[in-house]
Amino acid sequence: MKTLLRFVVVLGVLVWSSAGEADSADKVKAGVVTGHSRGLHGYIGYSASHPPGRSDYSAGMGFYSAVWPLIAEPIANFQIGLPSAWITPNNSDNKDKPLAPIGTLARDNWPERGPTWDSVFQTVEGGLGYWARNRFRYGPPKFSMNATPQCYDYEVGSPGWSFFYSSEALPDNRLGIAQLSNRLLIPPDALPFEGNPNGKFLGYTYMALPFTRPTTVDPPTGDQAWTCFLSAANFKGPIAYYIPETWSKIGKLFNYPFIYGRGLDARPGNMGGGAMEINTVPRFDAQDAQGVVYSKLPKLQFPVDGQGRTLLVQDVTYYSKGALYDAFKSWRDGGPACSGRFDDNIAWKSTLTTRTTRFDQASKKITGVEKVFNTKVFASNVWGLEWYDGTAGANGFFPQYFKHVGDERVAVSAADVPAETQLLTKKFRLAGRGKPYTSPTTGAWSNPGPARGPFKVTLADGSMVTYSWYRFVDQPSFQQYKWSDEKKAKLQSFVEKIHAGWPINRDYMAPPSRGTLATLDPALLVTPPAGLEVGYVPIVTHQEDAEK
Repeated sequence: MKTLLRFVVVLGVLVWSSAGEADSADKVKAGVVTGHSRGLHGYIGYSASHPPGRSDYSAGMGFYSAVWPLIAEPIANFQIGLPSAWITPNNSDNKDKPLAPIGTLARDNWPERGPTWDSVFQTVEGGLGYWARNRFRYGPPKFSMNATPQCYDYEVGSPGWSFFYSSEALPDNRLGIAQLSNRLLIPPDALPFEGNPNGKFLGYTYMALPFTRPTTVDPPTGDQAWTCFLSAANFKGPIAYYIPETWSKIGKLFNYPFIYGRGLDARPGNMGGGAMEINTVPRFDAQDAQGVVYSKLPKLQFPVDGQGRTLLVQDVTYYSKGALYDAFKSWRDGGPACSGRFDDNIAWKSTLTTRTTRFDQASKKITGVEKVFNTKVFASNVWGLEWYDGTAGANGFFPQYFKHVGDERVAVSAADVPAETQLLTKKFRLAGRGKPYTSPTTGAWSNPGPARGPFKVTLADGSMVTYSWYRFVDQPSFQQYKWSDEKKAKLQSFVEKIHAGWPINRDYMAPPSRGTLATLDPALLVTPPAGLEVGYVPIVTHQEDAEK
């Protein structure tokens, strides 16, 4: 979710202020409520210890993250990620040479990231959350695969689309994710859940797997296909992977050979911890009869157990190539079949640490939140929140009201907000339904094109998804590469073995140490048509509001 750090201010409508007007409430009369976008910012996070011989445990990273409805209703201009993590290529040997070429967004606009720009070179940062540009809000969060392969010039969020920035599919030469599962749809607006998973867990792990061999052509490309595995109550296994060329082609595009071999296709992965990224939250401001300004946020809720705890992340694990890569490669090359299970005997269970979060509102420090809750690592390296307000066995709530005292925003209760401010009854605008996601009828989507379809299904978020069945190597993401018929045939044959041998009810990740698994929207689960049982994948081509 780091890709959205530059979108701190979301333009509002009507009374919503611009950034320059964010603190001008003293110019209006008591009871006049103004809307603003910079309501809350901060990272509720944890750090994860790295194993000895760090590069030996860099072929996979995963954990179980809590799933819950952070807000009771879908709020417009709202973006907060639930606990997620970032993976970047390990370029620690490079101390001073830029990884971001001149002409990329990061290099030309973020000098503070220099001299190497390693933190914004390439990232895998998908996870659970709410995004300001989601088109089909429904209450609970969603899960999305998100990555930035080219210094934040663009993002890849699904087999056809970006990170919710456009209703149109990515250009053919920027498609980056290969759909692997033949049992699960991956909609462009992300994966919804069934019901109200209030504190249940979703497991996900990114594993670097060698579907293809490394190449020495221009651009030279490694064999690491970062593959997303999920562990939910009704689906377990890999859903998709980033094609290795997604990471390597930046060097050729910018004629910058220095970065050959430095992308996620070839380098060990880094994951230093994780966080809830609080990014875009609306707020209301108003003043009382004495001219004191107060502000209001949407009500943010957290599941709290009987011991006054919110358990957010557990079982943070790093994997070496021995955990799956080696057996997978042997199977690809004609060896014995690989079950896909991660070998936990050669995995590293991380030790977690945390610290009090610094929150701000329009760059002004927020105080008082630490009196309501604080971050904590509980027994068995479970990270979460400890509540001090007596909350137990119900929902805990982030402070919703703040009194402006000098340069600080002091958390206060609703009872301390003067009625004449009109804040207590003011409601935030709900998110509307967005434009449909559309794909082209030409180019990679039509040549070679699907084998069967289209089909339609309605999801829990109220959207209707259209999809077609493509032969695996014929799906749009691969068509930008001029691979030989032999290479495509070998990959197709191998994926057919995976489809035949890896069911969706097997534990690939170890089960969670505690708690129960969340359930993905059952409408996402599909069955291949007769004759297409292996070697074909369901590619979403359109997503629209089902009520239209």
